Amino acid sequence: MEIKRRRTHRKTGEVETKTVYAVTSLPPEQAGPPQLAELVQNHWSVEALHHIRDVTFGEDASRVRTGTAPRAMATLRNLVAVALMRQAGWSNIAAAVDHYRSQPHYATATLRLTA
Repeated sequence: MEIKRRRTHRKTGEVETKTVYAVTSLPPEQAGPPQLAELVQNHWSVEALHHIRDVTFGEDASRVRTGTAPRAMATLRNLVAVALMRQAGWSNIAAAVDHYRSQPHYATATLRLTA
């Protein structure tokens, strides 16, 4: 399949078009345009989450590397941080992290924690 992606640079307004190609082993009855579009979108939602975890939380630089700890930390980042921030109405996770880091009492209020 051929996928054309268009991206608008927020600062300059410049539009960039990129064409990529993909191959699937799905049978034709499972590989119609709607199914393939859904698979591609789902893939990018996972990639976006990985990007948030790496860029915002520095996951690739983490020194937690043994046993099940890396998976546990990724789960905590997904559930606790990203999901709660989205539930609180944040679309920009980096901005939410900055907000809660500079004003931790808002984070405890969001979690309904008391000292």
